[in-house]
Amino acid sequence: MKRLLPLAAALTATVLLAGCESGGKSNGDPGARALPAGQTCQSLRGELNKMDSQGAQSKVQRASQGKVDPATQAVADRYNSLLNQYLGARCHV
Repeated sequence: MKRLLPLAAALTATVLLAGCESGGKSNGDPGARALPAGQTCQSLRGELNKMDSQGAQSKVQRASQGKVDPATQAVADRYNSLLNQYLGARCHV
C-alpha cells in the first residue's frame, strides 16, 4: 500500500495540472459539490485521518482485490464515501 500512495499522489497531481492547463475552460466540469449537512472539509479530513490511523487504506485495498468479510467491506465503503465527498467538494484544493 505504501508503494501505491506515491503513485496515487502523482496521478492526482497530473489530473489537477491537466485541469489547470485547460485555460479556464470547464470541459464539462460541474464544479465543486456541496457537502452533506453538518459536514465540513475539516470534519471529513479528521475522519479520514482517524480511519487512516486505524488501517482503513489496507482494508480498501483488500476490498478492491476481491471478496472480504462484511466488516472490512463496510470500512472500505465508508472510507471511499468520505474520500469521494472530500474530493468532490474540492477540499484538497
